[in-house]
Amino acid sequence: MVAHPMKLFRLLTLFCALAITFPTWAHADNTVAEKKLKELVTRQKTVFADAEKAGNDLDEENLRSQLQQLCNEYDALLRLNPRDVPLLVSYAMLLGKVDNRKDSITLLLRANAIDKNLPLVKNQLGNYLAEEGKPVEAMNYFLSAIQLEPKEPLYHYQLGTLLVEARDDFLRTGQWTRAQLDKAMQDAFEKAMECAPDDWRYAYRYGLSFYDLDLAEWEAALQFWQAFEQKLKPGVEQQTCRLHQAKVRLAQKHYDEARILLATVNEPILAKQKEKLVAEMSDANKK
Repeated sequence: MVAHPMKLFRLLTLFCALAITFPTWAHADNTVAEKKLKELVTRQKTVFADAEKAGNDLDEENLRSQLQQLCNEYDALLRLNPRDVPLLVSYAMLLGKVDNRKDSITLLLRANAIDKNLPLVKNQLGNYLAEEGKPVEAMNYFLSAIQLEPKEPLYHYQLGTLLVEARDDFLRTGQWTRAQLDKAMQDAFEKAMECAPDDWRYAYRYGLSFYDLDLAEWEAALQFWQAFEQKLKPGVEQQTCRLHQAKVRLAQKHYDEARILLATVNEPILAKQKEKLVAEMSDANKK
């Protein structure tokens, strides 16, 4: 298999994919194939880390050459070990990062056929189906990943995201009501937050989920943003929470409280968001 020309490579965001760590699959006896796979995984991690560190100074041609060499070595190892599940998954993840989705999914399906108890594989297959516009099928894979590894926050996050972005698709099936979807969505984001209490990104997304609800729960939203503010650093982080508190107060038509909160926001990077809320409050007062 050959790595396709890249926009660069797909860096996984938060809200972000799991890193492949070979020791998770390693057996007690290190075979030649296992040692080679461990070497390849270590090298691909280094390649991506160096590329990210280089930023705008990245030598794309050099990166492409390194990735192609990795793919060639994976191909050679796979020909000798066609049913090696760790090898299939590791290579699939590499191909996914360089936007060779077709071959990546082919390898993941092969791995899933051999071992149906790999949560990372279930999650990646769910991502693929979601991107292909098949959210109902994708949900089954996300739920399988959660069942296999219930403490992994990413899997809960993926489920919550799917339920928001494909809400209309689920409603059209007639098997879900909006209330059921909203509860399942917010429960998923809350579980992700609980699984990773030290990762502010999951908590932040849970806070945003209050804006996704059909029936607003503004008091609960306000309590969340107030509590979340206390866990963050002074400055941009806490002031961001105050912007959200002001937004909630505006929704509740508590304009004086919103005005007081907005007055405490003075970070330049938040100026546009603040101006937008000030304008909304001005428009609301005219009605």
